[in-house]
Amino acid sequence: MNLSVIIPAHNEEENIVEVITGIEAALKIPHELVVVDDHCADRTAELTEAMSQKYPAVRLVRNPGKNGFASAVKFGLRQAKNELIVFIMADACDDARTINAMLKKIGEGYDVVCGSRYIKGGARIGGSRIKGFFSSFVGMSMSGLTGIPTHDVANTFKMYRKAVLDAIDTQAESFEIAMEFPLRAYYAGFKLTEVPTVWRERNKGKSNFSMFKLFPKYLRFYLWGITKRFKLNKN
Repeated sequence: MNLSVIIPAHNEEENIVEVITGIEAALKIPHELVVVDDHCADRTAELTEAMSQKYPAVRLVRNPGKNGFASAVKFGLRQAKNELIVFIMADACDDARTINAMLKKIGEGYDVVCGSRYIKGGARIGGSRIKGFFSSFVGMSMSGLTGIPTHDVANTFKMYRKAVLDAIDTQAESFEIAMEFPLRAYYAGFKLTEVPTVWRERNKGKSNFSMFKLFPKYLRFYLWGITKRFKLNKN
């Protein structure tokens, strides 16, 4: 099966060339690389178009809707042409080589493959300790309380069969969409697994992620996932 790599990007001129180059070096299968320009006010789009001259797989699309991570993810998904989807961040934090391990798991029959920082072989390098504690707590506790087979449910770096995402009615408005997708897939009966991945804090550019601002949004799906499991166990 062919792969669509989707990169939501907002003002990532300092990282986008490195990200595209890393993905193209890592992938040996037929693929497209869709960079979603999420209302960028810098040279992200210009640099992406220049990279598309070097790498024919690269394609720039511009999010016509409201700006924001979830909006860019949803628009990118609508533009994807292939049967497999992987979301990767535009800040060079994700290790593109993990995609090959994800593809192997898809070949074994899984529908969703989660990149996990919190299992053997994975790591979270750098960044805020508070954010690290938050993401690891959410991942580990969600796995224990619901049985979802990943210890890093909030990580954006995941691969999906497109049919899975097409079957999900998402309600997320921001970065919490990365948590909503696998939870809804899990409760819809799709087969999930995880592979280790190494995440590194960005060293260029400015992050748009605000943990304190987004905490209520993550909490909503955290509680939904646990309540859903409780109701299923009760029945």
